[in-house]
Amino acid sequence: MNITRENIDELNAVVKVDIAKEDYAGKVDKILKDYRKNANIPGFRKGHVPMGMVKKQYGQAVLVDEVNKLLQDSLNKYLTEEKLDVLGNPLPKDQENFDWESDNYSFEFELGLAPEFDVNLDLDKPVTKYNIVADEKMVNDQIESIQKQYGKLKTKDEVAEGDTVAGTFKNEEEGIEKDTTIELSNIKGKRNLNKFVGAKVGDTISLKTKGLFEDDHALINHLGIEHDKAHDLDIEVEFTISEVNERELADLDQELFDKLFGKDKVKSVTELKDKIKEDAAKQFQQQSDQQLMNDITETLIENTNFELPKEFLQKWIQTVGEKPMTQEEAVEEYEKSEKGLRYQLIEGKVVNDNNLNVDFNDLKEFASEKIKEQMAQFGQMDPSQKELDDIAARILSNQDEVKRLSEQLMNEKLLAFYKEKMNFEEKEVTYEEFVKAIYK
Repeated sequence: MNITRENIDELNAVVKVDIAKEDYAGKVDKILKDYRKNANIPGFRKGHVPMGMVKKQYGQAVLVDEVNKLLQDSLNKYLTEEKLDVLGNPLPKDQENFDWESDNYSFEFELGLAPEFDVNLDLDKPVTKYNIVADEKMVNDQIESIQKQYGKLKTKDEVAEGDTVAGTFKNEEEGIEKDTTIELSNIKGKRNLNKFVGAKVGDTISLKTKGLFEDDHALINHLGIEHDKAHDLDIEVEFTISEVNERELADLDQELFDKLFGKDKVKSVTELKDKIKEDAAKQFQQQSDQQLMNDITETLIENTNFELPKEFLQKWIQTVGEKPMTQEEAVEEYEKSEKGLRYQLIEGKVVNDNNLNVDFNDLKEFASEKIKEQMAQFGQMDPSQKELDDIAARILSNQDEVKRLSEQLMNEKLLAFYKEKMNFEEKEVTYEEFVKAIYK
C-alpha cells in the first residue's frame, strides 16, 4: 500500500491511496473460506460447496467490503501520523471507469486543511464589560415585594387599587366558568382597572378578554382555557366578585430580617438594602458574563483574519445531512455557519496555545461545586464529601452530562483567561440600562 499527498494550496490537498492485491487478498480468502465452511446451498453437503461457487456468489461483496475497511483504516492512520488538521471529513473524488475487476486500486480524497493564524488578545479597542447594579427603584420594589409576601391579608367589602380580588369568570357560549384570584396590579389599562375599583362583594362586572392582563398567558390560568386560544381571544366575560382582600405590608423589623436571612445577619433597613444589592449583583453576574463572552467572541472573529477552504466546505456540507443538499442549499448553510466555524477554530487555538484543557479531576471538582450549589438551594448547606463524590460519580457516568459539564467548565476557563489577558472598558449600569444597551 502506498499513500501520497499533493498540496493544491495552503488550504486544500489531495491524498492518493494505492492498494495492491497483496494488501487485501489474504483477508478476502480467509473470509471466503469461512463462508464455504458454513454455506448451506442445496445439492451440496455443508462445508463441501465448491470454492468457485462461493467466490461467484460472495466474492465481489467481500472484496469491496474489505478494500473499503482497509482504505478507511489506512486513511485515518495517515491523517493521525502526519498530524494533519483537517476540516470536515475527506471527500472521495469521482473516478471515471473505476474497475473492481482489477487487482490493484487507486483512490483519491480531497482534504480541507485548517488555516494557520495567530490570535491577538491585545486589541486597540477594548471590549465593554458591564457591571450591573441594582438601582434604588429596583431595591425599593424588592423591599415592597418582600413586605407583601410576608404581610397579612385583610378582608374588605369594596375593591381599591392594589387589592386582591377572588371571584368567578363566566361565558356560557365559550363554556367558561372558572374560580380564580386576581392581583389588580396585573390588570392592564386604566379602563379595565376602573371597572374593579369601587365594586363590592357580590357585584358582577363585564370585561373584554383582549388586553385584560399585562401578559396574555394569564388568561390560561384565570379563564381555564387552552394555550392556543390565549393570544387571540377577544370575547366578553362576566366576573362575579366573591372576596376582596387588602394586603397589609409587613413591618421592616428584626423579626422579618431574621426570617429572611437568619438571626441577626441583617439589623436595619440600610443593611437590608445592601444585602438586596449584593444578592442582585450575584444574580446579574451570570448575565453580565454571558454578554461579555458574546462580545469577546464577536470581537475575536472580527479581528482574527484567516482564509477557509470555502469551496471544499460547501461540498462537504452537501454530504453530511440526513439527505443530500443542493449546491445552493450548501452555500446558504455555509454562510449561516461560517462565523461559528471561525470562532471554533479561534477557540481551539487559544485552548491549545495556553493549555486550557479540561481533565477528569477538573471535571469532578466542577461537578461537586455545582451539586453543592444545588443542594444549598434546598437547604442542605453542608453535605459530606462522600455524598458529593457519590452524586458526582453517578452524573459523570452519563456521557451526555460529561459533555454538558465539560462545555460549561471550558467556557468558564476561557472567560477567566480572557478577563486576565484582554483589555476592557468597564461600565456600571442598572439592569434596565443593560437591557437597553444589549437589545437596543
